Amino acid sequence: MNRMMRVLMVLCALYSVSASGQSIHFSQYYNAPLLLSPANTALMPEDDFRIGLNYRNQWAAIPVPYNTFSAYADCKALSKSDEESRSRWLGIGLAMFSDKAGDGNLSLLQLQGNLAYHLQLGHSAMLSVGFSGAYVQRSVDYDKLTFDDQWDGLTFNSNYANNEKIGIIKTNFYTVAGGINLSLFPNENLYIKIGGGVNNINQPTETFYKDGKNTLKYRPAGTIDATIKTGPVLIVNPSIYYATQNGASELLFGSLFRAKLGENDNHMPTQLILGIFSRLGDAAIAVAGIQVGPVQFMGNYDFTMSSLAPYNSAYGALEFSLIYTGKYPNNQGIKKMYTCPRFF
Repeated sequence: MNRMMRVLMVLCALYSVSASGQSIHFSQYYNAPLLLSPANTALMPEDDFRIGLNYRNQWAAIPVPYNTFSAYADCKALSKSDEESRSRWLGIGLAMFSDKAGDGNLSLLQLQGNLAYHLQLGHSAMLSVGFSGAYVQRSVDYDKLTFDDQWDGLTFNSNYANNEKIGIIKTNFYTVAGGINLSLFPNENLYIKIGGGVNNINQPTETFYKDGKNTLKYRPAGTIDATIKTGPVLIVNPSIYYATQNGASELLFGSLFRAKLGENDNHMPTQLILGIFSRLGDAAIAVAGIQVGPVQFMGNYDFTMSSLAPYNSAYGALEFSLIYTGKYPNNQGIKKMYTCPRFF
């Protein structure tokens, strides 16, 4: 196999042939705040800390399924209880992202640190600015791949030398991201957030070859979401997300609907969550979940609507998220920062 073919093989493995590209992403983008933008770090009106998990299994019906996992935690820091301090705070966060795909176990491991500052502007707006830095490792197992030198005339024989690399090959790099949000909350029945961010600000090089020059381009992304309290039992949460990188793009839009089912003895509400979203030109996404007090669990299924549908029987992706939020002991953390829609 010549060098050009080897480069093409690795590039095809690194990036999906789908129109939206294949970097770390979740259909529940709204439940992956630290991946979405570092400006979301500790942007919580009533809670002091948050812990979250995400899991996505994509394209299980075809030979190159993706399994993506993330875990994150963020919290408010340097908080005080006086009114002036409650109008601004620092957010810190840590996140881990993992992705594995294909017969060669093409893998990504990303360890990320986030920092954000939130400043209230008057009584009905807040500005948030954030930055993140991450260490990223890519790896691929050449022993699990087959090459043309292993073709014996009838099949690929793994006992033949592949005349390529041997074992697990790794590469690593660092990447930097930044983001900004503007939150608007004119009353307790309406909350609007407009945000954006850019990944790969430093445009790192990602390659398995010493002389490789595969530069990761900027990946700008933006979101607009609204939380609308329509009455005592229903909150509507429409949103839209767009990201682009090196000519590939992804556009998701839709809405969640939260219905209050009741309260427990501690006056913590139970909410039923349903939603419908679309990834333009790719998939229809059905969402369902439940929140009991500080614990939220949600799942979704992506039904493939693109040209890939005939090859995977319209099976797309199954995804889950789990989020726990809380306050510091003795309620010493920042209390409610600003008005926002809520059930209780």
